[in-house]
Amino acid sequence: MATTTPTKSKRAATENAATPLSNEELLRLYKQMVEIRLFEEKCEELYQKGKIGGFMHLYIGQEATGVGTIAARRPDDNIITGYRDHGAALACGMSARVAMAEMMGRVDGCSKGKGGSMHLADINLKFWGGHAIVGAQIALGTGLAWAEQYKKTGAVTLAYFGDGASNIGYFHESLNLAKVWNLPIVYICENNKYGMWTPVEKVSATTSMAHKAVSYDIPSDIADGMDLLDVYAKTQKAIEHCRNGNGPYFLEIVTYRYRGHSMGDQRAYRTAEEIKKWQADDPIGKFEDVLLKAGIDPTAIDAVDDEVKAMIEDAVAFADASPFPALDEIYTDITIE
Repeated sequence: MATTTPTKSKRAATENAATPLSNEELLRLYKQMVEIRLFEEKCEELYQKGKIGGFMHLYIGQEATGVGTIAARRPDDNIITGYRDHGAALACGMSARVAMAEMMGRVDGCSKGKGGSMHLADINLKFWGGHAIVGAQIALGTGLAWAEQYKKTGAVTLAYFGDGASNIGYFHESLNLAKVWNLPIVYICENNKYGMWTPVEKVSATTSMAHKAVSYDIPSDIADGMDLLDVYAKTQKAIEHCRNGNGPYFLEIVTYRYRGHSMGDQRAYRTAEEIKKWQADDPIGKFEDVLLKAGIDPTAIDAVDDEVKAMIEDAVAFADASPFPALDEIYTDITIE
């Protein structure tokens, strides 16, 4: 698979390995990760060509987190995240066509071309969107969990945020009330080691985000964000805890974003050695090894790669053919009656 970051394994794995998922499910999750990676790389290209505007925050390197956690949910469980939202949207089932149209500001996008990169959303998928205000989704997700508890639906909310957002008021207020009210919510901290361009150790008294849950008596766990199966298993455990009426759960997922914080960030604050180390642990390459060890034929993996490449090209063509919103659209969708 052609990509700007290493993903392919050396295909040396031959022994079978047991996994909790069928080979069909493994290939489906692999396809989702490849779709996110290629979608984002195409968005990066289109941004540089001026076809995508505004701010854009890429998810490249964090695919196992979005795919692994969302694969563990039920269809009625809520997903809400921050502005690095493309991966979550696609993992929730948003089509690449609709997502790309929104990225390019076209009417066939999920927000009618008026939201752009940071505001992908589809409530029919129980994906309550990306949110541009840092940490705002933590409080909103807590509200979603309260609503589900009030209605006795049995649904769980998964609220995603970065390590940087754990230092603001929304975080602490939300965790406190979630525990007081015993809410069914999994707080998922995607610890990619940097808040914008600042290393986590320079702004946080503890570099383990899971430790911050201790103050609110919320149980926690830490997952390897470069290992989809570890993410999947620990998310299942977290969701089960919440669904059984045990209150909130905190899951720290240690991951890494290969690109900068946003498109203007050239990563001058990182060393080449650091980037190389994490690229050697690429989540897509690691998961391909899982497929091979499960006995999946390499030609089936290549076929998925080719299918996704065609899907992304189709998404771009679809978005290009979609018109921009009319000027009077600025006055619509302001209120709900």
